Amino acid sequence: MRFRITMLMGILLALAAVYGATEETPLLAHSPTASKTQVAFAYGGYLWSVPRDGGDARQLTTGGHEGLPVFSPDGKWIAFTGQYDGNVDVFVIPAEGGEPKRLTWHPAADVAMGWTPDGKRVLFYSGREAYADFDRLYTVPLDGGPADILPMWRGEEAWFSPDGTRIAYVPNLLWQTSWKRYRGGQTTPIYIVRLSDLALEKVPRENSNDSHPIWFNDTVYFLSDRNGAVTLFAYDTKAKTVKQVVENKGLDFKSLSAGPDTLVYEQFGGIYLFDPASGKSKKVSIRIAGDLPATRPHYEKVGDKIKNAAISPTGARAVFEARGEILTVPEEKGDIRNLTRTAAVAERDPAWSPDGKSIAYFSDESGEYALHVADQSGFKTVKKINLGNPPSYFYTPLWSPDSKKIAYTDKRLNLWYLDVDGGTPVKVTTDRYDDPTSGFAQTWSPDSKWLTYAKLLENHLRTIFVYSLESGKESQITDGISDARYPVFDKGGKSLFFAVSTDVGLSAGWLDLSSFQHPVLRSVYAAVLKKGDPSPVEPQSDEEKAAEEKKDSGSGDKGKEADKNKEGEKGKEDDKAKEGEKGKESEKKESVKVTIDLDGIGQRIVSLPIKAANYVSLDVGKAGTLFLSEIVDVPRFDGATPVTVSKFDLTTRKTEAFVSGISGFAVSANGEKALYHLGPGWFIAGTAVVVKPGDGALKLDEMEVYVDPRAEWNQMY
Repeated sequence: MRFRITMLMGILLALAAVYGATEETPLLAHSPTASKTQVAFAYGGYLWSVPRDGGDARQLTTGGHEGLPVFSPDGKWIAFTGQYDGNVDVFVIPAEGGEPKRLTWHPAADVAMGWTPDGKRVLFYSGREAYADFDRLYTVPLDGGPADILPMWRGEEAWFSPDGTRIAYVPNLLWQTSWKRYRGGQTTPIYIVRLSDLALEKVPRENSNDSHPIWFNDTVYFLSDRNGAVTLFAYDTKAKTVKQVVENKGLDFKSLSAGPDTLVYEQFGGIYLFDPASGKSKKVSIRIAGDLPATRPHYEKVGDKIKNAAISPTGARAVFEARGEILTVPEEKGDIRNLTRTAAVAERDPAWSPDGKSIAYFSDESGEYALHVADQSGFKTVKKINLGNPPSYFYTPLWSPDSKKIAYTDKRLNLWYLDVDGGTPVKVTTDRYDDPTSGFAQTWSPDSKWLTYAKLLENHLRTIFVYSLESGKESQITDGISDARYPVFDKGGKSLFFAVSTDVGLSAGWLDLSSFQHPVLRSVYAAVLKKGDPSPVEPQSDEEKAAEEKKDSGSGDKGKEADKNKEGEKGKEDDKAKEGEKGKESEKKESVKVTIDLDGIGQRIVSLPIKAANYVSLDVGKAGTLFLSEIVDVPRFDGATPVTVSKFDLTTRKTEAFVSGISGFAVSANGEKALYHLGPGWFIAGTAVVVKPGDGALKLDEMEVYVDPRAEWNQMY
């Protein structure tokens, strides 16, 4: 069941609420309707009326969300669509205002459209009896009672002929109202049906988007984009001809209705009256001054409004983007911290540095997006880094392991990196095509000197590349005849893991929407980076170890004493040796150097003993551990496809289930913790054992931000 959210939901309506608005200010008033003397419209989530000559508007409703007003033929009533108690229904109020009267009671959304010519029944559409995603037309008595269904098998926007014998209607709403010049299979025609015998007449068109049919005398007026911008057209039901009646070189007309002697339409938040006799339009000057609660600054819970998330390097905290703010949440103890506190600014895509000191994110504080780096405590001055021209939208910031550089992408399909301490952004590469199913998925090498990523070739298959920061050159790793994605370096810098599919088929092109749901199988491979290094899965063999011969240590007490002395000396030596080994390990960890011998690397790619599945990402945990995220079902367009994460151990070469049914997953820099999204909650869990659902839940019900609607509007518009 669909309905026009822009007309029903108060959030978008509230964005229009500006005290003391005048005719010079676009009001974002919409869905106008006219009587002999008044114009009623929706504004700020409520219904208002103003004299047709203009002036001060009067608020007619309050509470709930109201929209789509329609005057009755005699001008005494206004039918509208209201949402007071969580359900969308048809209501009426007296034209001068008063208590709303509810006419429909079905759980499905009922959307008011008009009246029968005698003014005794209200016309509306609803999906209450539809067996699929469409609506049908109904009428309901003004005095209350059951609704009657009209005989057409589907219908949305509609208007009766003056004698009530016919109806002009749109069978389906435009599925993407913001898609300009859409000419696909879901364009919207206008049909005219004679109700006595269902004889059908089609308003002539060439696959244009026609909407809002209004019957005025012998003419059906409607809005159409057939000549460019949406404007007003007229269909003569006798001559069977269509003509454009208003020339529009500006923004689209958004809605259309009628009164006894006039048409009324909306353009750019303004309301205009059209006189069919003269063919001229006149703007209605409207002044609004009202107590609109939607404009009041307030605190708001945002635990259910998280857009992007990341985990701190040890998993002690998680960082979230929620309603344009960046907040960190403790795993268990401590307070939630809002690092930004900027109602007038949108901050997005937080990333926590591996050294734990900083959090990077993108901010539009200056009017264009820049990279901001804040201290994780929230107390120090924020470093602001200009990302150069031309301005763009930026995404997926990723810190290097040494916490000195950040790699990121932009809307022009470029991959970049920069030095956080004042370096100029460096373009790494540019992708060929936009692919909503997968991007670069860039990751860093452990020594921060290489980037790896997946890039599309001309054949629409992704291929694994590596980029050397020292030479500034990229090199192809896989052959390009299979689809390779999600590259990640192992912790020791010896291998590069990635997933490969040979049945990606039609889903790679993204030319047909149905192909996106083509099931895909991917196998996991490892490329041995340096010549001479062993395979991470070289053959294993159980061998018997021969026992060592014991030497005679003497006899009696003297022998025992000697043994004790030897054991003591050996213990001291062992302690020293352990300390030395720890030092060497620490030194080795700090001095990991990744060497990639490109010559013959294709011959050093080995298959890992992991079942083929529809993997959608790979993550490395602690040394020798690989996390694999897969979707069991085909992808869904709403992004709600559940993900199952498994853990593969290179030592045991076994895979075990880790967590399932989630929609987001990230491993901490030290590999010991993971952040995941399950249902409405976010969780932090250890990576050593299988996750128990519900363990490690973060207290997001305490997450709130300060909301200043006016400041937000300045940022948005």
